[in-house]
Amino acid sequence: MSNTEQTGQAGQAEEAGRAAADEQSLGAAGERLSTAPDQDPEPASAGLPALGFVGWIRWFWRQLTSMRVALILLFLLSLGAIPGSLIPQNGVDETKVAAFKKSHETLAPIYEKLQLFDVYSSVWFSAIYILLFVSLIGCIVPRTGQFVGQLRSRPPAAPKRLTRLPAYTTWRTGATPEQAREAALTLLRKNRFRAHAAGDAVAAEKGYLREAGNLVFHIALIVMLVAFAAGQLFRSEGGKLIVEGDGFANTLSQYDDFRSGSLFSLDDLSHFSFELKRFTGTYEATGPQRGTPRTFEAGITYSEDGGPDKEAVVRVNEPLEVDGAKVYLIEHGYAPVVTVRDGKGEIVRRSPVPLLPLDANVTSQGVVKVKDGYRDKNGRRDQLGIPLFFVPTFAGEGQGQMFSVFPALVDPRLSVSAYHGDLRADSGVPQNVYQLDTSKMKPFKDANGEILKKQLKPGETFTLPDGAGSITFEREVKEWASFQISQQPGNGWALTGAVAAILGLVGSLFIQRRRVWVRAVEGEDGVTVLEMAGLGRSESAKLPEELAELAAALHSVAPTAPPAPADDAPANDAENRDAAGHDPVDDGAEPAEEAVPAEGASQ
Repeated sequence: MSNTEQTGQAGQAEEAGRAAADEQSLGAAGERLSTAPDQDPEPASAGLPALGFVGWIRWFWRQLTSMRVALILLFLLSLGAIPGSLIPQNGVDETKVAAFKKSHETLAPIYEKLQLFDVYSSVWFSAIYILLFVSLIGCIVPRTGQFVGQLRSRPPAAPKRLTRLPAYTTWRTGATPEQAREAALTLLRKNRFRAHAAGDAVAAEKGYLREAGNLVFHIALIVMLVAFAAGQLFRSEGGKLIVEGDGFANTLSQYDDFRSGSLFSLDDLSHFSFELKRFTGTYEATGPQRGTPRTFEAGITYSEDGGPDKEAVVRVNEPLEVDGAKVYLIEHGYAPVVTVRDGKGEIVRRSPVPLLPLDANVTSQGVVKVKDGYRDKNGRRDQLGIPLFFVPTFAGEGQGQMFSVFPALVDPRLSVSAYHGDLRADSGVPQNVYQLDTSKMKPFKDANGEILKKQLKPGETFTLPDGAGSITFEREVKEWASFQISQQPGNGWALTGAVAAILGLVGSLFIQRRRVWVRAVEGEDGVTVLEMAGLGRSESAKLPEELAELAAALHSVAPTAPPAPADDAPANDAENRDAAGHDPVDDGAEPAEEAVPAEGASQ
């Protein structure tokens, strides 16, 4: 073996011995400054006996409650929410789900098997959710017990050799050891350290809120998970389209569509009603933002549980909160008033017809369905289906088509055609109110055999052929607003948990837990030697800076002792001369003072 190799091995052995000595010299003072659960050492040999059933259960529990697995589960939960946001969900919009299945015949069966149309109630999402919940509880319970124990305990006594710590300073002071320790105790407590006298030193500790922030963060995650579960189980959400002048009572039969959690009861519906008095929509008339909404609000009158009427204005992102429910303004459109007469001129229907907007300029379409009361000129019962196409600001004259160029009611037009026959309303198959099933119906045609259509201005009438009746576009055009009524019992707790999680995370990241020791002992010459040292959970430049500030404050109370006086008569005159035989005093040199380490210096 070469000398270089021997030297390297000796250096490694020396380094290992020094590390062991350091660990032994720090003792209890060097224990970990966190409440993370202890990790079992790795097995020393592969020949150990098998874990057994109980051993595997313990191993699985330790893995599940580790911080690494909790973060992985949280990441998986976030990934699992992505398809729930991108793919239509059965619990949100069944119509979009049906449309997706129709247009994606290959993907739809795969999505069905993977439960991607019901992500938040799927087996795999629930498994991640429950495992994360258990993991967080398994992390919090032991850490909380250890944290409470640390709060009740005192900071450990000073290590035997303070020079081993990362931040250290010392000086000699004229104060007695008792006076120096008392001054240090007062100073540390003034700086919000938990401090006490321990033998010949003062032990202090600070930064417990770091672990408190860590625990608050994990508890807040549990609160958010519970709030999310409660919101899904006890929620209710429904939509209602209301024309100006109409009202709504919060009962199941009043909703156009309604969804609720599995534990929701109809008795939990809030007791209130409201009426849409007016809808106000104004738009930018000129410039590059022409047609952009400027005012979008619904003026309503509402009452709670049969109480007095109150007035309110509902705007986008400014819902009405009433009896634990929130009423959101979602959409708006036009409802032209249409009158339908039969072959004898009798009115069989006269009402506003809500039309579905198709674009930003509120080009709209819809259907009038006359199921009962209509008779042709011979008195025979029949059914009418009347497709409508509406534009609030007409354009396209002479171009063979009509379209809207502005969303406000400037020059409204209504395109009308008509069918007669069986609407199939009693077939048992649900129908879209904005669509017409013409499979069992015949269109009214003109003399050329083409489907009869006509564009109407307000007040004009479309007369059906063969005395079948007429359709009148009245001068009144009402507006409608679509509202979403939502009850989410866990929203408040979820918001509280989110805020608490952010605060806890900030505390755990920016608060540093550290310990400081001040030792004062009498030296061999009778002068007090004062030592200060600090130890942090992690390396930080703030620890030496803080120790320097404390040392400076303590130095003002226990200043550096003056140097010891020189002997009056030296025993040998040669000792006062340098190597060249010159007298230092003759050279004008100043007497050397005793060296004292700089205040707050780190070693």
